[in-house]
Amino acid sequence: MRRHFDDMQLGSIELFVLAGEQGSFTAAAALAGVTPAAVSRSVSRLEERLGVRLFVRTTRQIRLTDSGQAYFEQCRQALSQLVDAEREVTGRQTAPAGKLRISVPTPYAHSRLLQRVSAFRRKYPGVQVEVHISNRNIDFAEEGYDLAIRGRAPQDSTLIARKLEDAALALVASPAYLKLRGRPKSPEDLAAHDCIQFVLPSTGRLIPWQFMRDGVEIELAGSDAVVIADDFLGMETLALHGGGIAQVYRFSVERALASGELVELLPQYGGCSRPFYLIYPHARHLSLRVRSFVDFLLR
Repeated sequence: MRRHFDDMQLGSIELFVLAGEQGSFTAAAALAGVTPAAVSRSVSRLEERLGVRLFVRTTRQIRLTDSGQAYFEQCRQALSQLVDAEREVTGRQTAPAGKLRISVPTPYAHSRLLQRVSAFRRKYPGVQVEVHISNRNIDFAEEGYDLAIRGRAPQDSTLIARKLEDAALALVASPAYLKLRGRPKSPEDLAAHDCIQFVLPSTGRLIPWQFMRDGVEIELAGSDAVVIADDFLGMETLALHGGGIAQVYRFSVERALASGELVELLPQYGGCSRPFYLIYPHARHLSLRVRSFVDFLLR
């Protein structure tokens, strides 16, 4: 295979990543044991080779450009994989180590994942876990994520999806709302109520509400008196404050139901759930930290 990089170019990439992580040529130089001028020259050579500007430089600070940020994420991931490969080949990595980047939607993060991250870190303190809580779609390669948790399995054949659970749904409202508006007696009654809906980021459409009737699952749109975007937990918060009726994950409102802050509605039409999947790129050799986290969650 033809060589694409010489030793100097690889060194420039390492110094570039250090500068991007530290936000400073001086701090990067201190870590690398070279002068700030050497870091600046390496980055300049890299910019000349690529034909793009990687940093915006001022007298006080440096900041990655949009192109620089995209290149930084990919270079950082590639260097991390090289370190993992060396550890695996030499047998020096006996415990998981390094940075693990995870993207997870808000309800699953707060009610499920974060408590498990804490337990994982106690077991594997050498792993630095970076959790990005967001419902938006991500690009593993462009953004340098190791793992993601999502509510649907991807169609992309380059990704692996492992089901974590089928999360039960619950229709809820506050006692104050029900005192003012009354209780719905069937799913069709919801058309006359203030329904709190969520916009699915991937499609821009409202997520339909799911009910079970005579053993058959049905979907209803309900009214759209209030629409929440981006943060799924916004529906729960609004329902707690009397803003209407919401269909949410049961695991997210268990405490509020137990305390009486929320009341479950139409339980006779319950029994529906939505899946959550652990998703990661298909790779012949997963790094030890990724493999350990996958095994930890699936257990």
